[in-house]
Amino acid sequence: MKSLIKAVVIVASLAASAAVFAQSNSRITREQVRAELVQLQQAGYRVGDGDEAHYPDAIQAAQARIAAQNSSMSGYGGSVAGASQSGRPAVSSADWNAMYSR
Repeated sequence: MKSLIKAVVIVASLAASAAVFAQSNSRITREQVRAELVQLQQAGYRVGDGDEAHYPDAIQAAQARIAAQNSSMSGYGGSVAGASQSGRPAVSSADWNAMYSR
């Protein structure tokens, strides 16, 4: 009887862990697919050009170009415009005395 309970617990835990790794219900819209195709075409990939012998290489190269372009636009590195100062703001002695002298 105890082995049956252990087996049920093990099966239930395995089923629960499998559900955790299941695919989400989010769906890709047609607009997202079209935008991805436009991005691939801008990267040099031509859909339906008849060159099926080099299909995997051509699309992988286009995806690599897109990934390189997206990584160059990331928020890491680059120059930042602007200035910053540290320390406290300068207060004239007249202002200081007016605020803190009684």
